[in-house]
Parts: sequence; C-alpha cells; structure tokens
Amino acid sequence: MTTFPYDEFSDALAANDKYIKDFKYSDLTGVAQKGLAIVTCMDSRINPLSVVGMKSGDAKILRNAGARVTDDVLRTLVLATYLLGVKRILIMPHTNCRMAQVDEAEIHREIDSKYGIDTSELEFKTVADQQVALIADVQLVRNYHLLNTGVSVGGAIYDVATGKITPVDC
Repeated sequence: MTTFPYDEFSDALAANDKYIKDFKYSDLTGVAQKGLAIVTCMDSRINPLSVVGMKSGDAKILRNAGARVTDDVLRTLVLATYLLGVKRILIMPHTNCRMAQVDEAEIHREIDSKYGIDTSELEFKTVADQQVALIADVQLVRNYHLLNTGVSVGGAIYDVATGKITPVDC
C-alpha cells in the first residue's frame, strides 16, 4: 500500500483545516432540498449551485467531461429520484467546451502523441453539435424506464463568458 502523498495535497489539506473551523453543514441530509439535480461538465469555470442561485444541500450535482448522460449518470439519477428527493433534472453543458470542439479521434491522437498512451478503448463522448447532443441526452433521461415518474427534465447551455443559462427546447 502506498502512503498518502501529503506534499502534493498540502494546499488542499491546509485549506480544509481552515474550512472545518467554520463548518456549517452538519445539519444537512442527503436529500436535495430544492429537488434539483444538475448534470454538468467537470469544467472548473462552472459553479453549478451558484449558477442557479442555490447553496450546499439544495441540489445534487453530477459532473463529467462534456455534461453527457452516461450509464453512470442514469444510475445516479435513478437513485436521486427515488431516494434523494430529486423531482427536477437540468442537463447543462457549456459554451467553449473541449468535448464540443474536437472529435473522438483527435482526442485519442493527442493523448497518444503527447503521452504515448492508447486510449482507444474509451469513448470520450465528444459532440459535433452540442445542441443536438443535449436534446438527445434530455430525451434519453426523460424516456429512461427506471427513472421515477413525474420528474421534470430540461436542458440548457451555460455560457462561460457571461454566466447565463439558455434553455433549449428538447
């Protein structure tokens, strides 16, 4: 077993020491208090709770490259809609997303050429048309047979330059 890499995480651990001094979330439960789940990208320019005017405990946040609906997202949404109070799901990709600027082959080639690693066994789920992909993902969630009934599912694109979310008819 390898020991924890303290040096590489010293900034995060120091910040956590400060964080716990004023920790104020002990009373939160695992239930999404505002009944919302947001599926968005892992892009660090996005603060999903702030985008929709919420705070810790209000919503479930699911993040991955490109804000794509994957098997794991579906699995998590099933749990969230039955056990964690989710009644609304917002799928929210964003502008200027790398997953919408290149295709699968380009990403595989770049990783291979820069690092010598063949990633062809992975599907990165890049999109040629972000709006078309968003509509397909919203429809996939809406029609997923295991999702709890009565859940509202919408799609919107977040603009990383302005902070605005623009709803998309799906």
